[in-house]
Amino acid sequence: MGLEENLKSMNINEEENKNPNPNTKDEEDGELEEGEIAGEEDDTTSSSLKKGVVEQPHPLEHSWTFWFDNASAKSKQATWGSSMRAIYTFSTIEQFWSLYNNIHHPSKLAVGADFHCFKDKIEPKWEDPVCANGGKWTVVFQKGKSDTSWLYTLLALIGEQFEYGDEICGAVVNVRGKQDRIALWTKNAANETAQMSIGKQWKELLDYNDTIGFIFHDDAKTLDRSAKNRYTV
Repeated sequence: MGLEENLKSMNINEEENKNPNPNTKDEEDGELEEGEIAGEEDDTTSSSLKKGVVEQPHPLEHSWTFWFDNASAKSKQATWGSSMRAIYTFSTIEQFWSLYNNIHHPSKLAVGADFHCFKDKIEPKWEDPVCANGGKWTVVFQKGKSDTSWLYTLLALIGEQFEYGDEICGAVVNVRGKQDRIALWTKNAANETAQMSIGKQWKELLDYNDTIGFIFHDDAKTLDRSAKNRYTV
């Protein structure tokens, strides 16, 4: 199954999650048969439907954790990442949609906020052992225009859509005054083959036309905003 088909399948699961019993409305609109009691339904059918929705989750290959860095809690004196908090770890498609449908999307977040989704047990910090030798691809959007690309990025991550999926740590959306940025963090920056593959797949997935670049975390640590792209797509 291709990337587009997999994403469509996960979107279908979203619709199922929103309306687990699509026949309910038809039953309510239909006329009652003679001797039928309003609200009465077959116990066996009802039980089967409940089992189908509640007791058959779709597990993900990895568990993932949402992290949030509160803009209002940041200060120039604070250590970077000190205000970052793990929000929730999910391991099924149903849990993901339940969370996604009840949290603010990037366009609704305060300026300065950072919202992360990383594989469980990996912290979205340079100091994390898994991230230490890695880097990141970054795409830039006009302010408030990153919601769809953020969702597509999340679906690609949890759906294991990347050829070099083991290289991926997670993703973060940064909400700033004039623009939004989404970055895809990876493990081994020096593995050019893997990084180029990830960058090309991600750009194609988002249908993003501008050039995107990959920066090594080591360069960002030492050069800060002066760090240059090592790879581009």
